[in-house]
Amino acid sequence: MAFGLVTALALVVLPVEAQTPLDDGKLTLYGDLRVRFESDWDSRREDGTLRDDRDRMRIRARVGLNWNPIDIVTVGVRLRSGERRSQQSPNLTFWDLDGNGNDPAELSVDRLFIDFRGAGFETWFGRHTSPFWRQNELFWDDDASLTGGTFRHRWDTDDAEYQLVGGYYLLPDGMEQFAGRLLAGQFVYDHQGQRAGSTLTTGLFVVRGVENTEHLRNGNGQRDYKLWSSSAQMRLSHAKFPVTLGADLTLNFESYSPDDPDPFTASNHDQTTGFAVSIDVGRARQRWDWVAGYSFGHIETLAVNASFAENDWMRWGPIHQTDASDFYGHAFRLVLGLDPNVNVITQLYLVNAITSVQDGKRFRFDLNYRF
Repeated sequence: MAFGLVTALALVVLPVEAQTPLDDGKLTLYGDLRVRFESDWDSRREDGTLRDDRDRMRIRARVGLNWNPIDIVTVGVRLRSGERRSQQSPNLTFWDLDGNGNDPAELSVDRLFIDFRGAGFETWFGRHTSPFWRQNELFWDDDASLTGGTFRHRWDTDDAEYQLVGGYYLLPDGMEQFAGRLLAGQFVYDHQGQRAGSTLTTGLFVVRGVENTEHLRNGNGQRDYKLWSSSAQMRLSHAKFPVTLGADLTLNFESYSPDDPDPFTASNHDQTTGFAVSIDVGRARQRWDWVAGYSFGHIETLAVNASFAENDWMRWGPIHQTDASDFYGHAFRLVLGLDPNVNVITQLYLVNAITSVQDGKRFRFDLNYRF
């Protein structure tokens, strides 16, 4: 059922060229389609018992429409596949190779916004992807969309661009409810020279929880966070082998007590630091271009809000929610471009928990098409 629904949606848009303007350029159709093989094996739970190995085929489809009534205004909407209980994942399992059940065929609105842009500024209101610069999803998952308002100011000098980005948002609890508030601001410096470029960011992300949530786990919807997140990226230009180096640091300055009434918070009150480093070699813009990459991450339990962080590295938690913290591990990836709009990505993740014996191994093979 899930495969049939998403395939039907894909067949409607596959003939469309990427970012296709309609109606004399005022309407633009865009989106992407991904088919994935995913294998999880050799994984232990927190109590040391083994999870069953798991192999499955999954699909993701997203399709959006933007309307530009005038040059400075964009009104947009986008639909995504994925369970409505999950704010982290737009993936649907259409074939479980171990005979387990498939996911329900569900679609959700993950973008619904109005955007105003002018010389050096942008502001949008509604539901949209996080506007804050990031080089990976260890701090914030791209699929965890935000509902609220954003303001961005850009200015240039002779050799660099600067940005100030800020906003106030409702946080998602699944795709149909909200859980807590986010007040955030970020500074971005970007420089691109002939032989090297760099991006530096720093920002403060203040999360205020609410009393009750339906889908979020481990008190993630009720707990407050004061997250300081900074990133550095260096890009070394080379005709055949460009290199990108990255580093990220996250600190949670919220004060938690070992006597906190929430036992999860109390037992992890001092687990508030996260960092990651990465290297990528190559580029994948045209046919047969490639990128080889490696990342190491060390994310303590309360260094991020695990309900809004990435869900790629591990299978911890129930099907519709990922416990995306309390781990250290390695990620290996290889990207091969087949066309400007088509690529294949292979990824291997090897992770261990920081506070328990929980661990796991995951392999993914993705075929991606964007339109």
